[in-house]
Amino acid sequence: MKLAADLQALCTRLGHRFERPELLVRAVTHSSRAGINRDDNQRLEFLGDRVLGLVMAQALLAEDRGASEGQLAPRFNALVRKETCAEVALEIDLGASLKLGRSEMMSGGRRKTALLGDAMEAVIAAVYLDGGFDAAQKMVLRLWGKRIGSVKEDARDAKTALQEWAQARGMPPPAYVEVSRDGPDHAPSFVISARLENGRSFEARAGSKRQAEQVAAKALLAQLEQDGS
Repeated sequence: MKLAADLQALCTRLGHRFERPELLVRAVTHSSRAGINRDDNQRLEFLGDRVLGLVMAQALLAEDRGASEGQLAPRFNALVRKETCAEVALEIDLGASLKLGRSEMMSGGRRKTALLGDAMEAVIAAVYLDGGFDAAQKMVLRLWGKRIGSVKEDARDAKTALQEWAQARGMPPPAYVEVSRDGPDHAPSFVISARLENGRSFEARAGSKRQAEQVAAKALLAQLEQDGS
């Protein structure tokens, strides 16, 4: 089986040459495009999530040999969460090679966090099945790169950190206000404002309220820390 030009280019970005190219084709096929045999990427996504978890667990143990389980767990969660997988997928332009049904294409599926995160996990599984654990590990460590070393900061729950910042200064907890919501029901977009009693605030947009709250809280906290507040 010969891969299309876009998938050959994707292989170059992944750093893996497939002996069984049909695995990659399945990894980039969304359920909205799957045929009667259900040849989509959902089963690969299930496997890829587990492979990614093992790679990250080993990497974190090697990165900080003195860290406790309580310190490692939030770092692990930050590295394997769907949003991080989607960020990596965007960096390698995985969305450009996804095989989507018409409805997903029309609703911007190539840039949806959940869809990209699932596809990234499926690609990890495809590499694992094609080349074994060592091949998958090598690819994941390269693509996740500096995230592993810097995850101590990224692992902080932004809303919790912002609340602790406010309480330490005698303020009530931050308020999260929905500024707007637009887009179709199946692909909404929320703008949330994180606000403190002292008047400081930051707005962020995301595909879910929870994600927008986290982004807004993280950005506001970064501003406060930069200002030395």
